Amino acid sequence: MKKSLSYLLLSMTLSYGAAIHAIEKLEVQGLFSNKAVLMIDGKRHILAVGETSPEGVKVISADSRGAVLEVDGKQKKYNLANTVSTSFAERKSQKETIFVNSGGMYMTFGNINGRSVRFLVDTGASAISMNTEQAKQLGIRYDKIGIPSSVSTASGFAKAYRVRLKSVSVGNITESNVEAFVIDGNHPGPILLGMTFLSRLSVEQSGNAMTLMQRD
Repeated sequence: MKKSLSYLLLSMTLSYGAAIHAIEKLEVQGLFSNKAVLMIDGKRHILAVGETSPEGVKVISADSRGAVLEVDGKQKKYNLANTVSTSFAERKSQKETIFVNSGGMYMTFGNINGRSVRFLVDTGASAISMNTEQAKQLGIRYDKIGIPSSVSTASGFAKAYRVRLKSVSVGNITESNVEAFVIDGNHPGPILLGMTFLSRLSVEQSGNAMTLMQRD
């Protein structure tokens, strides 16, 4: 009888623990054949079909077009860069610190529309900027959706396209619907992380460190 009672209490405890854990933010950051890259409450997981994250999100199917995920026993299809808030909790401030490299620049890795990129953080750049080759690699159809314009560069004015990025991420900081410029040509260098992203954050520089903090 004691054994049965102990088993019952353990089962009730496990069920209660699962019930009180609520996923606040779920984002699809990458899609592959039978595999998905998920960001769940600030933690990144690469899960194959049939696998379940520690938070309880199960991948039912995945391909380049989307992923079917099971959350709290319910299945739903998600597209790339879909972000789903599963609670009404206020957004928590996220903070990332970037250190200057040997060349005196603030370099970091991040994501644009769910795809990995390398950024040069530049508070002197008015917007996120990339060249046309980089845009093509990211699947950005600047020639179809971009607004023709021109930008000032070190070598003068250059033809460019103004676009809107679905999402831009650095570490756990993600901002949506961010303006950027695609500059005509294949100019060398990393993508500039400019003020169309940085102006949404609190940016502090101290010594060889730059701290980005998401505003509440």
